[in-house]
Amino acid sequence: MHYKWKYSSPSTAEDEAAKELGEKLNISPILAHLLIRRGITTESAAKRFFRPQLADLINPFLMKDMDVAVDRLNDAMGRKERILVYGDYDVDGCTAVALVYKFLQQFYSNIDYYIPDRYDEGYGVSKQGIDYAHETGVKLIIILDCGIKAIDEIAYAKSLGIDFIICDHHVPDDEMPNAVAILNPKRPDDPFPFKHLCGCGVGFKFMQAFAKNNSIPFSRLIPLLDFCAVAIAADIVPVVEENRILAFHGLKQLNQNPSVGLKAIIDICGLSGREISMSDIVFKIGPRINASGRMENGKESVDLLVERDFSTALRMAKHINEYNEQRKGIDKQMTEEANQIVSRLDAQTHHSSIVLYDEHWKKGVIGIVASRLTELYFRPTVVITRDGDMATGSARSVTGFDIYSAIKSCRDLLTNFGGHTYAAGLTLRWENVVKFRDRFQQYVEEHIQPEQTEPILNIDAVIDFRDITKKLFNDLKKFSPFGPGNPKPLFCTIGVYDYGTSKVIGRHQEHIKLELVDSKSSNIVNGIAFGQSASARYIKSKRSFDIAYTIEENVFKHGQAQLQIEDIRPSN
Repeated sequence: MHYKWKYSSPSTAEDEAAKELGEKLNISPILAHLLIRRGITTESAAKRFFRPQLADLINPFLMKDMDVAVDRLNDAMGRKERILVYGDYDVDGCTAVALVYKFLQQFYSNIDYYIPDRYDEGYGVSKQGIDYAHETGVKLIIILDCGIKAIDEIAYAKSLGIDFIICDHHVPDDEMPNAVAILNPKRPDDPFPFKHLCGCGVGFKFMQAFAKNNSIPFSRLIPLLDFCAVAIAADIVPVVEENRILAFHGLKQLNQNPSVGLKAIIDICGLSGREISMSDIVFKIGPRINASGRMENGKESVDLLVERDFSTALRMAKHINEYNEQRKGIDKQMTEEANQIVSRLDAQTHHSSIVLYDEHWKKGVIGIVASRLTELYFRPTVVITRDGDMATGSARSVTGFDIYSAIKSCRDLLTNFGGHTYAAGLTLRWENVVKFRDRFQQYVEEHIQPEQTEPILNIDAVIDFRDITKKLFNDLKKFSPFGPGNPKPLFCTIGVYDYGTSKVIGRHQEHIKLELVDSKSSNIVNGIAFGQSASARYIKSKRSFDIAYTIEENVFKHGQAQLQIEDIRPSN
């Protein structure tokens, strides 16, 4: 992939502000520039950014319906009603259910949890789930990470005498379900100042409000913050403001004293004994929690997350890891098939989007395939499979393009849809798939900007190797946790050379392990360039080249910096 590099030099005013801020904070002007470009311009704001405080969490009662939700939960407990905690089968839903269930179980025993089966029940609130609740005497369902569009299902539950409290973060429709309370910061009438909570985050705010109302110390919630960190990373929500506080302290909990279930997953992932980051969650922990919902039933993940005995949890984690290995095989095969289809469709190369469908693809893996195709072709992508007379689709987007709005424009062809700007799901009749493809592609063609279909690297700073000091490396760590809204700083160094020892590595010789020097210093810097072996010949030719990279910790040499090189191009 050929990236377009974008970099704007700092203005004189920015240089002066960075110098002043850097001196106050005792950090390099390079990092002070990064703060300023993130909108952090004062010493006090920088200290809040570097040391997020749980005391700065927003009052949960600012969220619309929160007082009603807490009152209804208190009434249910007072009347000894049976409560069901119900959630989606992805990481966000499973961690949200685990968090709410584990917290309430400390104070109340007449409580159960439920995760719908992706293959039997589909996404969100199901009639089967409501029937289960009715049969087991449930009077209150707390639903997490879904439910905002379940108008008919919640009306059916109401007819059976079951109330709903909805905790969701997906974009609501004009009409909302007749639930007792709807906690969703994306409601147009919700005054809650932070709009980007994940489903687990909304569940946490509900428990925070319940604790506050019942004089339960906030400290009782802290052991559950590891679930918030996992959900924030896996659901790819902005790691800013409220999410930054939850992620920061959640990572601290995950590293120091994780819940038994997460500790078992950490062991299975091979992450024990090292500091776990947001990217470890995205690439290792999250996929394993997701795997049971993709391959079988997500309830197995919640069973693991709420387990108290470590040896039992380890056995469950190994089982879920087997699901993940199966998922990898299916994912690889489906992605290869999808790539073959794209290469055969000449028309696709002229479109600003990709819509693929195959009736044999596994429903639980289409979201991963859509993500891979989006990364590969840099276009909004929908991948669809057949389910009887119906079709199920998963959509992923590129930076800056609202795929939810694109899908909403086709709503007359859909039986259901939901999601947010960068990821969405949909169901429709199989016979309408071709019509949907044409309409969706037309909408994207008319609304997408040309630069949104270009792979762009936004360079934060141009530096020399002599700037990469131990202090810069340590100060850079304070910028974490990273994610959307707070990406890892991307640096560029111009005119570097192979030290003579760089080599191609990997099972398929697809990566390059680099030892580099630049013309400004005698520092030899180590780097890794994943999937870029095509550049090896140029690198070994002794000619100079430019690199764009993030600065990471070398996992094999604790405390040492290593460049993770995102792109390599010949120097002009």
